[in-house]
Amino acid sequence: MQVILKTNVDKLGREGDVINVADGYARNYLIPHKLAIEATEKNRRSLEHEKKVELDREVKHKKDAEKLASELANISCTIKVKAGENDQLFGSVTNADIAEVLAEQGYTVDKKKIILEEPIKELGVFTVPIKIYQDITTNIKVWVVKE
Repeated sequence: MQVILKTNVDKLGREGDVINVADGYARNYLIPHKLAIEATEKNRRSLEHEKKVELDREVKHKKDAEKLASELANISCTIKVKAGENDQLFGSVTNADIAEVLAEQGYTVDKKKIILEEPIKELGVFTVPIKIYQDITTNIKVWVVKE
């Protein structure tokens, strides 16, 4: 019996693969556990349509990410913090603080996408990388100034 896998199944194949399995294995295990569907012509067309929609969605996300990366490459953000006499910060500047300042400027960036190896603990200008998408990374300048 031919089935289309709906999820990755060990030792059988990956999601979307059309494979031949024993009738009993398909009817008693794969189909009831929603791991596969029968490979009818209708299901094959449906699978092709889903793949096309997913590919279109992926292309759109990538295009949006590239646009955001080009916009972010040209901006810098200023963060005002309290500091002592010898310019030591009271606290630190974290990726959440940078995300908040970017949100105030109209850019929605998840704080997990902002790559800081450790929080900023001194005044100055820092180049901070932001991983916007799988392989799209941009840098912004962060000015940490005294309040």
